[in-house]
Amino acid sequence: MKKIITVFAIAAFGFACKQETKEKVKVASEAVSSDMKESLDSAKLKAKAVIDSTKVGEKAKELLVKGAEKVEQGAKKLKESAKK
Repeated sequence: MKKIITVFAIAAFGFACKQETKEKVKVASEAVSSDMKESLDSAKLKAKAVIDSTKVGEKAKELLVKGAEKVEQGAKKLKESAKK
């Protein structure tokens, strides 16, 4: 009789621990998933910032090219007027 009660007590304790473990695993997985979401969000923001800065860099390059072309045109005009 004592053996049967002991077996039931151990089984009940095992099931109780199993429930607590499931809850802890659930809480831990939720914490990890929220951390991953935050990391992804920050990575997205950083990527957007890099993309925006790249776009600004491209625009600056375009402006420099246009400015250089205008300077060349101005220099040609000065050479032509100096020849006259």
